[in-house]
Amino acid sequence: MSPGDGKRAAAGQAILLVEDGMRIGLGTGSTAAHFVRLLGERVREGLRVVAVPTSEATRALAEREGIPLTSLDETPRLDLTVDGADEVDPRLNLIKGGGGALLREKIVAHASACMVVIADATKAVDALGRFPLPLEVVRFGLGATRCALAEAIRCAGCEGALTLRSGGDGHAFVTDEGHLILDAALGRISDPVRLAAALAAVPGLVEHGLFIGLAHEAILAGPDGIETRRAPVPRGTTQE
Repeated sequence: MSPGDGKRAAAGQAILLVEDGMRIGLGTGSTAAHFVRLLGERVREGLRVVAVPTSEATRALAEREGIPLTSLDETPRLDLTVDGADEVDPRLNLIKGGGGALLREKIVAHASACMVVIADATKAVDALGRFPLPLEVVRFGLGATRCALAEAIRCAGCEGALTLRSGGDGHAFVTDEGHLILDAALGRISDPVRLAAALAAVPGLVEHGLFIGLAHEAILAGPDGIETRRAPVPRGTTQE
């Protein structure tokens, strides 16, 4: 099974979790897009749901698919969020933000009774960090914020270069909220809880791409089929 086939298979498994009347968070990225398209098919068959998109790209896709949309102002509590991930560790800690939507994705995940991650099996890792960790920052004071983040990373026992993400047009990548992203190439994060706390204390950081204790379940599709993993501790519990 290729990674592309794995993404579609994982999305197909996740769509089985959707029930009539649900309030659903829609993730961002290529894997989440498969789920959005499948949800659109179900809606056209008569399924009644409302959904909150986590990015403008997902909003546009959901509108094309005819999925009724709402907002967290109108619908502050969601039943289910289905989203992809750049990495998933054995405790279902995640790195997210490769698509630049980490802030909205984390807000939506936190507002959901259940978060389900869908991914191809290559996203499963023993320890987070192989994928660069996205750090969403404000434009003001970027140099100072960058230095403070580098120090926080060192204090948390990690090390690696911070690179300003490019938008591919000669300019910096800009998030839907108008912020910039620094990608931290850390290689391995031995203690994601400690790193998350250190990063959160830095002024100028809007959000980091470590999703700790938010995912309930991960659906991973690989050559041997689909594997479902569940979080080993209750959501929101501090992990030692």
